[in-house]
Amino acid sequence: MSKTINLIKANASNPKVWIVAGITVAGILLLADTTRRRRRKAIIIQRQDFGAFLERFDLIPFPQPPTPPAKLPLQGLTFAIKDIFDVKGYVTGFGNPDWRRTHEPSDKMALVLTALLQNGAKCVGKTVMDELAFGITGENKHYGTPINPKVQSNIPGGSSSGSAVAVAAEFVDFALGTDTIGCIRLPASFCGILGFRPSHQAVSTIGLIPNSQSLDTIGWFARDPSVLRRVGHVLLKVKAVEPKRERRLVFADDLFQLSKVTKQKTVYVVSKAIEKLSGYQPPQHINFSQYVASNVPSLKAFGQNSSNLQYGISALKALSSVMVSLQSYEFKTNHEEWVKNVKPRLGPEISHRVLAAINTKYENVKVLYKVGTEMRAALQSLLKDDGILVIPTIVDPPPKLNSMKDYSTEFHDRACAVLSIASMSGGCQACVPLGNDAGCPVSVSFVSCHGADKFLLDAVLDMYASLQDQVSNAFKSALLSDVNGNMDASQW
Repeated sequence: MSKTINLIKANASNPKVWIVAGITVAGILLLADTTRRRRRKAIIIQRQDFGAFLERFDLIPFPQPPTPPAKLPLQGLTFAIKDIFDVKGYVTGFGNPDWRRTHEPSDKMALVLTALLQNGAKCVGKTVMDELAFGITGENKHYGTPINPKVQSNIPGGSSSGSAVAVAAEFVDFALGTDTIGCIRLPASFCGILGFRPSHQAVSTIGLIPNSQSLDTIGWFARDPSVLRRVGHVLLKVKAVEPKRERRLVFADDLFQLSKVTKQKTVYVVSKAIEKLSGYQPPQHINFSQYVASNVPSLKAFGQNSSNLQYGISALKALSSVMVSLQSYEFKTNHEEWVKNVKPRLGPEISHRVLAAINTKYENVKVLYKVGTEMRAALQSLLKDDGILVIPTIVDPPPKLNSMKDYSTEFHDRACAVLSIASMSGGCQACVPLGNDAGCPVSVSFVSCHGADKFLLDAVLDMYASLQDQVSNAFKSALLSDVNGNMDASQW
């Protein structure tokens, strides 16, 4: 460009020079415009997958005998996996570029991935996650935040954010994630899809980077309850046929009172749905926090006797405190050396939690594990082999993007109060979408005791169509009532 200017100065009176200069400048501007367009196109292409994928590849199902006896259970289905599972020949990034930089490509395949490929499913790539699986918002400083397809101005939830978004945006039929303190259930709720956290140790974690072994589970997302169940049957290795049992729903009334969604849109819908189904006993109701306080005596060591219900009910607030302490203690045991040696670049919220975990001296660790043992026994005593606890998956709507600085502590505390139930008991939990409220997805969760995974998956499949019918009926009723002026204008 400077040569062109000098040429013009030296030959200002020559019109041919002006023509050449004009063509040159026009060419530069055209090149700049073309470059801008290419960059814009690259951004558009990058966001066409809603930012869900970290890297794309195809892992085709394993070869089958020439004449298989029957169709494979996952044949024709596609799936994605969180960047926490080992894939042979690929670096497992754990959601952080410094982890990726300091680790070699894996020489093995995660057992869950092998099981899915053996049963006919095709893997199409790895998904974005919260760094080190230590967040619940789904926001990632380095790789970007996957876009919530149901409400793009709000967070998708984490840490399995990319996997949830990939399913919600219909890029895959199902996706794998992990759930430690809510990392399947929360994004499933915020993205309006089905999510399943299995019983602790029910699915092998070989080939998974651990965050906290006592809480880590491998879960999955789907849009279709039959797909959710089929994936479960493969990963859980359950018997295809079991005697059908009657189901008993137990509503945790005190937890629904904490929710910002009215009970009409959750408890009422579930109650009406099972009225039309056979094999269900009349529903029961319970103050679940009081039940936990009475049946998990080790919680008294954490001094949560206050009647202040600002962030949740005291016993569950204590339970969530134990859960977070247990996660932090085990994370420190697993990764303290790497964090101190590498000093990784982390997002502000993740950095705060990681440094707190690494720098804390943990006392009375045995009590943390004792609470878990008592909580598992308490849930087993309440639900036995036929009970399903009904709770809100999360008590708040998904926060706006980049807003967590304003109320991250309150949001985290309220979320963990309900998420701690399955995490600390080791039980299984299914998150089921129930339409929208005030423009955001709403869900309800069903919890069963440890080992009742097939029972719960069967129940979700059995209830799903009736639940969606009731959601539709409630939407119509809301419209009619709003016209008559007898109900608020919130819609499903």
